[in-house]
Amino acid sequence: EVHLVESGGGLVQAGGSLRLSCVASGLDFDDYAIGWFRQAPGKEREAISCASSSEGSTYYADSVKGRFTISRDNARSMVFLQMNSLRPEDTGVYYCAASWALGSSWVTAKYDYWGQGTEVIVSS
Repeated sequence: EVHLVESGGGLVQAGGSLRLSCVASGLDFDDYAIGWFRQAPGKEREAISCASSSEGSTYYADSVKGRFTISRDNARSMVFLQMNSLRPEDTGVYYCAASWALGSSWVTAKYDYWGQGTEVIVSS
């Protein structure tokens, strides 16, 4: 059975930093791209970053580019999201998800497995 478990969320002041972690089990981690998504209260889920499975490519939504950094540690089946210069609009539940094939777009790709999420609250 596949599991993705996020951690590292919390309450932080605007301008602060958090590092989210996602640990995967039950799948060949190296074969999957891992994406981070967030859902703010009352809003649709937003794709914010992705790390490809093989060639080392990383992708970011414009809203987080330059502030967030995604990285992966295949030996530990983990992906991290370093979030700096946090803003109140970054508040939401953050999810990691695994995709077997990104296809032409990491944003609209089919993500096969999802974690339960970790909450981030950025106070102004």
